[in-house]
Amino acid sequence: MMNFYFNIKKNILFFLFGIISFSFYGCDDFNPLDFNVFSVSDDKELGKQIDVQITSNQQEYPILNQPSATTYVQNIVNQIINSPEIEYKGVFDYRVKIIRKDNVVNAFATPGGYIYVYTGLLKFVDNEATLAGILAHEVAHAERRHSTKRMTKAYGVQFLLDLLLGENPDQFAEIAANLFTGLAFLKNSRDDEYEADEYSFKYLQSSIWYPGAMKYFFQKVGDNSGNSFLEGLLSTHPLNEDRIAQYEILISNAKLAPPNENNLFSNRYIQFKNTLP
Repeated sequence: MMNFYFNIKKNILFFLFGIISFSFYGCDDFNPLDFNVFSVSDDKELGKQIDVQITSNQQEYPILNQPSATTYVQNIVNQIINSPEIEYKGVFDYRVKIIRKDNVVNAFATPGGYIYVYTGLLKFVDNEATLAGILAHEVAHAERRHSTKRMTKAYGVQFLLDLLLGENPDQFAEIAANLFTGLAFLKNSRDDEYEADEYSFKYLQSSIWYPGAMKYFFQKVGDNSGNSFLEGLLSTHPLNEDRIAQYEILISNAKLAPPNENNLFSNRYIQFKNTLP
């Protein structure tokens, strides 16, 4: 734990040095808030800490104890991270856990590649390619390091400077409490969602699955958007017509042929869903 905090302070030092350097040389294109004060190692350590919280809270996050189901979903992720677009294969864990809640249609990823999928989502999806698109989307959140980038922006330069200089020791306790309490920081911005959609599509282009199958998920969510069981999904993964339009553009630009059973795997997925409790 102390190494984690030491790394944060070290990265803050490099961050502030970068701001000073770019300001001195007058680089107008530099945006310090795009910087991530957390290292890749910090992402991995933070993911481990959150995983401990999740697995120890069985009331809120009851983990499904069905190895065959977990293996099925994990195998999809294992194939996704074989994409040449993946940067942190072998660095991040990319480990799947299924949360047994049929009334929650959602999935999320923590820093470091820990991926959690609700049974409600598995039962909501209609084919394997769509699930692969969703899982690739969560992989993209980890790969693009969205959570720690948002935390860097949220605290701001003055907060990080005070933390580094030790002028307000209570702030160090504050950042620790905010990092390790709850999952509120996992809420995605619209820009994060657009980028994760784009990279999900890229990852699947070298896979066995139809890369455009996320479109079917968006359409089904839109058709059921008034239902309460989608509230959690829509609070962490904002959905609007622009996202659907963006996917249509990706499909068009890639000149994809219409999907078929050989790249949607609907029948195989139905068989899998029938094994779920």
